[in-house]
Amino acid sequence: MTSDLAALERVVVLVPTYNEAESLPELITHLRQVVPGVDVCIIDDNSPDGTGAIADRLAADDPAVHVIHRDAKQGLGAAYLEGFAWARRSGYDALVEMDADGSHRPEDLPRLLQAAADADVVIGSRWVPGGQVVNWPERRKALSLGANAYTRVLLGMPVRDATAGFRLYRAEALATLVLDDVASQGYCFQVDLTWRAIRAGLRVVEVPITFVERRHGTSKMSGGVVRESMRRVAWWGAGYRASQAWHAVQHLLHRRGES
Repeated sequence: MTSDLAALERVVVLVPTYNEAESLPELITHLRQVVPGVDVCIIDDNSPDGTGAIADRLAADDPAVHVIHRDAKQGLGAAYLEGFAWARRSGYDALVEMDADGSHRPEDLPRLLQAAADADVVIGSRWVPGGQVVNWPERRKALSLGANAYTRVLLGMPVRDATAGFRLYRAEALATLVLDDVASQGYCFQVDLTWRAIRAGLRVVEVPITFVERRHGTSKMSGGVVRESMRRVAWWGAGYRASQAWHAVQHLLHRRGES
C-alpha cells in the first residue's frame, strides 16, 4: 500500500459471538465508553444461550451498535468474512477484530488505532515487548508461543503473534486481498490472513496488548482447531519453501549462463 495513508474516519469493531450472553453486555458497554467514536457490529451464530437477543437489545439502545444474525454456528473465519463484507459495503475505513469474551481489553484499542496511521494491518500482540497475558494457564501460554514459533519457522513470517485475534485492517488494504478461497477456521484464520497480507506487500505492524483470560463461558480452543492450524501451516510452509528453492535454482542457473 502507499505510505500516504488516509485518516480513519469510520471504524467498526467486529465481534463474533457464540454463547457469550454473560460477557457481551459488559464488553459492549465498556467498549463504547472507552472508544465512543467507533461503531460495533456483533455477528452472532444463532447462539442457543440467547446472545443474539441480547445483541438486539444492545443495538436498540445504541445506534452505533449493529447486529448480523447467522443461521447456525459456521466458525470464526466465516463470521469474520461476513463481517468484512458488511463493513466494506457500509463504507467503514477500518475494521477491528475483537473477541466477545473479555480477553481483549477496550483500553488497548486506541493503541491499534494510533498505529494504523502508518500501517495497513495492526496486530495486538501478546508476544512483543510490552505485551503480556494475565491469568493464563501455562499450558495455553506454551501452546500459543509454540504455535507462533512453528508459524515463523515454516513461513519465514516476521510476526511474533500471527494467531492473535485482536487486530485492525484498513478497508482499502483488505480489499486488495483475495479472500474468496479462505477456508481456515479458528486461530488458523488469523495466520491465514496475516500470511496473505504479508505476501500482498501490506505493511503489518504489531503493538503490545494485555490479554486477559476469559471470566465467563468456555474457550473455543479444541484439539481439532490445533490440528487444522498445524496441517494448514505445514502445507503453506511446504509450498513457500519449495518456491524459495525453485527461485534459488533459477538464480544459480542464470548466473552460470552469464559466466
